[in-house]
Amino acid sequence: MYIHLGGEKIIRFSELIAIFDISIEKSSKISKQFVSFAHEDKKVESIGEEEPKSIVVTKNKVYYSPISSATLKKRTNTFFANA
Repeated sequence: MYIHLGGEKIIRFSELIAIFDISIEKSSKISKQFVSFAHEDKKVESIGEEEPKSIVVTKNKVYYSPISSATLKKRTNTFFANA
């Protein structure tokens, strides 16, 4: 199963670790530090030109997605409902 993150980016559901609202980056010191380390390792990718609304963490990368975390979570729940 795959999840569309926005733009032309699709990931395997099995790669997904977490989905966060973009506001967590400003409100949580640990989250900010985590994303900072991912930037240093060049493991961050922004999807599209739009303002990011969510952060998607996978096994190998961190994505800034223009799709809201609520919408992305609904897409994962659809996967579980059909499984």
